[in-house]
Amino acid sequence: MALRNPGEGRQVAWQLALSAALALAALALSGPVAALWALAAGLAASLIALAASRARYRAIARMSERLDAVLHGSRQPSLAGADEGELAILASELDKVVSRLNLTAEALERESARLSDALADISHQLKTPLTSLSLMCELVRKRVVARGGALTQEEADEIAARLRTMQRLQERVQWLVASLLKLARIDAGVVRFARVRVEADRVIERAASTLDVAFDLAGVELTHVPASGAGFFGDPSWSAEALANVLKNCMEHTPSGGRVRVWATADALACRIHVQDTGPGIAEEDLPHVFERFYRGRQGEEASPTDPAGVGIGLSLARSLVTAQGGTIEARNARDASGRVTGARFDLIFFHAVV
Repeated sequence: MALRNPGEGRQVAWQLALSAALALAALALSGPVAALWALAAGLAASLIALAASRARYRAIARMSERLDAVLHGSRQPSLAGADEGELAILASELDKVVSRLNLTAEALERESARLSDALADISHQLKTPLTSLSLMCELVRKRVVARGGALTQEEADEIAARLRTMQRLQERVQWLVASLLKLARIDAGVVRFARVRVEADRVIERAASTLDVAFDLAGVELTHVPASGAGFFGDPSWSAEALANVLKNCMEHTPSGGRVRVWATADALACRIHVQDTGPGIAEEDLPHVFERFYRGRQGEEASPTDPAGVGIGLSLARSLVTAQGGTIEARNARDASGRVTGARFDLIFFHAVV
């Protein structure tokens, strides 16, 4: 059976030839007795070497079977257990490779599950406002057709209100699609961030200017406390985009008549842009998850078909934009001297140097 393996067959042939040569040399030098002893010693050595070789080949065969099991989907086989030094090292290295492959496969499965959940969330978030838009368009059409174009003031006001709601829903869908595309580009690594000197006040002004109308309509005051000299090296456009998403989130969770305050500070370590609102704050159980994609927490309970709550994208996009520039973003509740929650607080931190 040993000779079925070409390597073992060659080894046996070489060992027999060596034993015969030693026996012939012993015969020529010391006579037949020495030749017999030399032949016996050579054969014994050959048998021992053959046994060791068989054990080695069996260990390699077991490793091959286990690797084959891995290739066919097994997650459990261990390649450890080889007694010989070099085979033990090889088995250990292969075991590391298998472990890494298992971890990669598990990560891909989790990513696939997250992608499936994300697609379901996106589908739901798009379907809700689009369905509402479709229904409202039909209601407006029927009302106009039924009246033949002649509407009372009350009917005209009702249609105007519906049209405003339709416009708000349309804007929300546009924002959702745009944000998803930005997140996809960031995840794919195709977004290129500039690295220039950025004045924090300019970033704040740029972000606030895109939300002036929204704050007015929401009845929320946006105040900016200038801080000349505060700045960092980064991308001004994407930094303003990140800050705008945080401001928008605070605006949506601040009651009418409330206020959102934004200001910047700087020290030797970093430039910090702070945003604080006068809303109800963030539930303690939601704090660890506010930057997770599609996480909505308590605000999901407040959604309605015509006024959907946040979809959990804005803060996730803000975090992606900040971390892509080497910074970080933090969320917590602001409290007064008595410990009472007075609103939510966000800190966008842009470090002066990456350590």
